[in-house]
Amino acid sequence: MYGIIIALYALIVRLVSPFNKKAKLMIEGQKKTFAVLKQQIDSEARYIWFHAASLGEFEQGRPLIEKIKKEKPEYKILLTFFSPSGYEVRKNYSQADVVCYLPFDLKRNVRKFLSLVNPEMAIFIKYEFWRNYLTLLKKRNIPTFIISAIFRPNQIFFRPYGRNYRKVLKNYEHLFVQDENSKKLLAKYGVHNVSITGDTRFDRAQEIYEQRKNLPLIEAFVQSAEKEESMVLVAGSTWPKDEDLILPYFNEHAEIKLILAPHELHGNHVQEIRSHLKRSVVLYSQANETNIKEADCLIIDCYGILSSIYRYGKIAYIGGGFGNGIHNVLEAAVYGVPVLFGPNFHRFKEAQDLITAGGGISISNADQFNSRINELTAYSHLLLETGEKAGKFVQEHTGATDKIFRYLYR
Repeated sequence: MYGIIIALYALIVRLVSPFNKKAKLMIEGQKKTFAVLKQQIDSEARYIWFHAASLGEFEQGRPLIEKIKKEKPEYKILLTFFSPSGYEVRKNYSQADVVCYLPFDLKRNVRKFLSLVNPEMAIFIKYEFWRNYLTLLKKRNIPTFIISAIFRPNQIFFRPYGRNYRKVLKNYEHLFVQDENSKKLLAKYGVHNVSITGDTRFDRAQEIYEQRKNLPLIEAFVQSAEKEESMVLVAGSTWPKDEDLILPYFNEHAEIKLILAPHELHGNHVQEIRSHLKRSVVLYSQANETNIKEADCLIIDCYGILSSIYRYGKIAYIGGGFGNGIHNVLEAAVYGVPVLFGPNFHRFKEAQDLITAGGGISISNADQFNSRINELTAYSHLLLETGEKAGKFVQEHTGATDKIFRYLYR
């Protein structure tokens, strides 16, 4: 049954690929995988295989990849992605020796893939449970791990009909989970080779903080805000529903200056944002030392610098919470600023815990957004205390990477 489902899924992706950019990239990328492996895999080398579904999972696994490269240079790294949103951004990642798409989980693909790579170890990140890959890895006695995993009762493994899927979990040599609830749930179903190590995303957030970029144009924008006694709000990875809250408030509050980094930059989206602004605005790609000081809103129309931009704000807003789910709250929290986001955060443990710690604020509508921003701008002690709690929350949860590394090479 599982094989039929995967085959149907692969067929559907192929059928829609002429009309869907992501599907097309995936199909074209997978077609090249075996050629890439034949050309780039060194049969004499020792490989550790990391698999990430997408970009978020890659960032989660990145601290461990880089620690292994530093501490164990005798190993080479194979990095695979399932989603184009991961591969297309990180296909030139310098710390991996080979980067490619992971072929669909069909038995013939799995046999060919593992025969070409023959890894000494396989590490899956957070949410990847491909049954055929995991089964053959186990049969070939290749130690397989999952890191930063989190398990919930509503997952298919723990449903009344999930017995066959639970068997997949037995293929891992060890499971590194984020919390006690995950460990207890797994134990209830007979999975005991589990360690609570936390979430490696905290380590990544701390690394980004320590390696943060100096951005002179952003500094000039912030300095002009300080001269005008304005407060800078950084809104990152925003979607239209987020912008529907942010832009009207910004238009009516001269004491706020805005740095806006939309999640999607294609099409006419940036122009549409500009059409809703009633105050002066400049695009980062067109900014210079003169016009940036005169602008009230700076739109970041490029990728790769948002994680460093959060350092320049007094308040951060993370987008996605009115859609499928919020983006990375830790990238902002690490700088010790209050972090606001929409209501769809319950699948993200770090966001729930950030609220509990007092550094995160969830809002569900425009009135709540307006009220929270008004409070933070009006009461400096509240702004300071909330920000300090956000920064402390990140600092207190780092260390997962070292725990996992010590176990792997104990």
